[in-house]
Amino acid sequence: MEIKAWSYEEFPDFTEEVLGAERMATTGEEMGVHLRRDVEYARAGGVSLVLQILEPFQRNAPDRRYPCMVFVQGSAWKEQDVYRPCAMMARMASLGFVTAVVQYRHSGIAPFPAQIQDALNAVRFLRCQGERYHVNPEQMFLAGCSSGGHTAMFAGMTGDAGEWEKENCYPQVSARVSGIINYYGSVDLTDPEGYPSTVNHQLADSPEGLLMGGVNLREHPGLARKATVTSWITPERKLPPVLIIHGTKDRTVSVRQSVKLYRALQDCGKEASLILLEGADHGGAECWTEELCGRVADFMRKHL
Repeated sequence: MEIKAWSYEEFPDFTEEVLGAERMATTGEEMGVHLRRDVEYARAGGVSLVLQILEPFQRNAPDRRYPCMVFVQGSAWKEQDVYRPCAMMARMASLGFVTAVVQYRHSGIAPFPAQIQDALNAVRFLRCQGERYHVNPEQMFLAGCSSGGHTAMFAGMTGDAGEWEKENCYPQVSARVSGIINYYGSVDLTDPEGYPSTVNHQLADSPEGLLMGGVNLREHPGLARKATVTSWITPERKLPPVLIIHGTKDRTVSVRQSVKLYRALQDCGKEASLILLEGADHGGAECWTEELCGRVADFMRKHL
């Protein structure tokens, strides 16, 4: 046996005929996915915060850098299961995007806007560690589902504007992103009681009430407005393009929240797209079909 430090190009190919064996051609352009678990990106309020990073890889381009989708998993702002979305995120990674699932400080230990600060720090970490994780630092996107959609919208709209700089772990690194993908986000805390729902959204023990410190939002409309995405959308504010995805039979977060957000973005002259998934409930498999993942990938490629 000859042992040496062969390069891939030098290593001899096996070309012998094998009776009954099938040969399948490869190109080296095939895309695989590696998972890096529990990568710490920040310590905030004494809490270690981690990412689940899914990296694409190809034989022919081992050092290639990819666009990055920073994904905030929904949890009603409570403690997240950050491993749950990894299988779905692998679909996006297989399309050529580093995907990173963000753990944020939940409402039980840190009220609004801690979640936004954490998402911004995740973007900064991946930007400054781009070489290690094969991220193109100029091609960053924020995405999130449900409560994570709320966090992604706020963080993506904020970028480097500075409203939430209290716990910036990387003060010299930009948090700007090229686009936002909002999957059925709970983005409106002001009047969801007027929407059909199976969930309490405004009392002190509601997810939204707990996010704002355990208050009844009906009695504190100013707090509700502060944490409502549309309150921050103005013609003067620079915003990245936004893609909104929502099911028409979402029993948890009303699709009307996404429609209201979409119209507010349009009215202020911002680039926004809305995809309504007919018959889809909250967080259904319909959100992760091959077709829809392709649409999300197209949105990101358009705005690289």
